[in-house]
Amino acid sequence: MTAFRSATRQLAVAARALALFTLVLGILYPLLATAAASAFPRQAGGSPAIIDGTVTGSTLIGQSFTDSSGAAVPDWFQSRPGSYDGAASGGSNLGPSSTELAETVAERRREVAALESVPADQVPADAVTASASGLDPHISPDYAYLQVPRVARARELPEDAVRALVDAAVAGRTAGFLGEPTVNVLELNMALQELDT
Repeated sequence: MTAFRSATRQLAVAARALALFTLVLGILYPLLATAAASAFPRQAGGSPAIIDGTVTGSTLIGQSFTDSSGAAVPDWFQSRPGSYDGAASGGSNLGPSSTELAETVAERRREVAALESVPADQVPADAVTASASGLDPHISPDYAYLQVPRVARARELPEDAVRALVDAAVAGRTAGFLGEPTVNVLELNMALQELDT
């Protein structure tokens, strides 16, 4: 009889726990998450980039601004190196002692230096290295400012106007102290397109 009562008590406790977790995790949490999403519809929708009423991408995922051969298009700000393919994101897993990585970075440095008409030692690190995911939409302000003269020349715009776009696009550190200042390349190029029209 005691074993039966003990089993019945354990079953009642398990049923109450199941009911509680069903209520909290199956009903309350989804309602809370839905309410939070409705408070931030743009972010919940994937932070779409909209040009002329058409969704052209997401400001959370980097994009390439290259031609069909993979060469940089001179009238756009360029992103970090990366595949920008969400289905195949990830780093190369090449470490600092890798000769393949060193050769790739050196080649990219020469290409960026030639594109921007600057000495190779003025090319910032993020211009020649991909992010860990390969999808980062941000570059450093240094890399953005390095590109200003080329973009201004290619679009026949005053360099000061293009520099002002970069100034406005620089986002500070998260919470004022986390990370480094960044520039979202897609948002900067969208602003550039608006300036040029």
